[in-house]
Amino acid sequence: MALVGGAAAEAAALKKLKILLFIILWINTLTLSQAYEHSGQYRYPFIRPASSFSQRPSAAESPSWRGASKKYDYIIIGGGTAGCPLAATLARNFSVLLLERGGTPFANANVSFLQNFHISLADTSPTSASQLFISTDGVFNSRARILGGGTSINAGFYTRASARYIKRVGWDAKLVNESYPWVEKQVVYRPELVPWQRAVRDSLIEVGISPFNGFTYDHVYGTKIGGTIFDRFGRRHTAAELLASANPDNLNVLVHATVQKIVFKKTGKRPRAVGVVFKDESGKQHKAFLSERSRSEIIVSSGAIGSPQLLLLSGIGPKADLEKLNISVVLDNEFVGKGMVDNPLNTIYIPTKRHIKQSLIQIVGITKLGVYIEASSGFGQSMDSIHWNNGIVSAKIGQLRTIPSKRRSHEVIQEYVKRKRNIPHEAFQGGFILEKIASPLSKGQLTLLNTNVDDNPSVTFNYFNHPNDLARCVDGIRLVEKILKSEHFVKYMQCDKETVEKILNMSVHANVNLIPKHTNDTKSLEQFCKDTVITIWHYHGGCHVGKVVSPDYKVLGVKRLRVIDGSTFAGSPGTNPQATVMMIGRYMGVKILRERLGRAAGI
Repeated sequence: MALVGGAAAEAAALKKLKILLFIILWINTLTLSQAYEHSGQYRYPFIRPASSFSQRPSAAESPSWRGASKKYDYIIIGGGTAGCPLAATLARNFSVLLLERGGTPFANANVSFLQNFHISLADTSPTSASQLFISTDGVFNSRARILGGGTSINAGFYTRASARYIKRVGWDAKLVNESYPWVEKQVVYRPELVPWQRAVRDSLIEVGISPFNGFTYDHVYGTKIGGTIFDRFGRRHTAAELLASANPDNLNVLVHATVQKIVFKKTGKRPRAVGVVFKDESGKQHKAFLSERSRSEIIVSSGAIGSPQLLLLSGIGPKADLEKLNISVVLDNEFVGKGMVDNPLNTIYIPTKRHIKQSLIQIVGITKLGVYIEASSGFGQSMDSIHWNNGIVSAKIGQLRTIPSKRRSHEVIQEYVKRKRNIPHEAFQGGFILEKIASPLSKGQLTLLNTNVDDNPSVTFNYFNHPNDLARCVDGIRLVEKILKSEHFVKYMQCDKETVEKILNMSVHANVNLIPKHTNDTKSLEQFCKDTVITIWHYHGGCHVGKVVSPDYKVLGVKRLRVIDGSTFAGSPGTNPQATVMMIGRYMGVKILRERLGRAAGI
């Protein structure tokens, strides 16, 4: 829903001011001293490196800095898409410690600019904003490791959940419709459509994905332009910027603070969360504790991989699995890590007659087939960038442990590297049509491989295990074939004689995963779907409502512990989930304040 009248003008003016400030900040970051770069990196006075936690603040430092000498009303684990708006909201009235395992996005060019989107995902170094993991299915995936979470590494598309979804999960529709605009006023923009996106829009309408609903955040059948967290200069605005809405006197944010476990007191009928153990950037351990107030809580917002992983490491999960790793059992719950789902994505790349302008997702076709159609274009990578071996399958980074040993051969690794280097250059100068399965029925699980929080757990999604998912993928690919033959799209084809079948075969070569390929077999669209499945990073589950958490996201069987993030979702909301994940952070923050303070919350 768009803002109207004076509110819209005020919001527009604030956004223009933020853009100007960002430009000034970026220029200064490039030209001024290292000391200034340091302040640009942290931006807000309440953000500090984790190593500062146990240091005694100097007289010149902010009096609000609590560090280890104080106890907190709320400790939030994970400064991501949900954690940042949640912290900003709770800090309005209470002391909050937000712990983020990664760094900050503010002075990171790979994160901040649309043109560098692919570089951030390709970086597999230990300090990168994205942490690679490979599901046992053989599909490469990423976890955010940076303040702002997924909003710092994603494609930026912003669209709300459907009214049906909100009703099904039991959220308060009025509060939901107050929480979305709170996010949108601060970090969301209307995209300026590039020609490729206009062609996709017109083609979707031409093949019957109608009506055209114009620019809207709402989830409605047909074709629409959605929002974006990239401004008109291509600068990304992440959930980390929502922290600016907090009362700075109540908020402490630590980056490079990796929580290793939650601490419980086991006296009484149920275990009670009392604190956390975390390590800083140098590996030194620290402990932070909740205040003794009755409603103080630890809230886990570490994402669909990190949240169930941390519960397991803290002793909440299947008893037998925990005991195998010598983890002290706090609560036996067989459902932790179960019901993991990732929305399968299949992409078809279109070689073009000419270089086209770079774009990420701006348009979506919401079909009644159970699939969504989106598009991107013109990455314009250099040859060096395309051929760059990012160490993505290097055994030394420990990721291949999640691949079954029979597929973890030297030949598999070399074949992957070869395929990556042989990806046609046109794939990065042309465009992609993306087909995503909505609400997949195939489910998997997450289990620990060891007790090191830095290592990825073993994750299985079982893509296309359910026949309904595969049938919908085939329907979606047939729809894409119609789009490629549409009048509005033909002008972008690299060669007029190029057949759809050849394009599908090129897509088999271009898609990179560890699944054996069946080239020249694109007459079987079922096989094409299986061979070319990748991720769009919309995985969810592992801490489901009714099994791991209650409807208000309190962990069942223990006190003073909640999980608030996408791990609690049974389905991915809308076509792209970031809007709803940010919204739920704000929504639950407001709800907690109202429950605790009543009318005095003033919110």
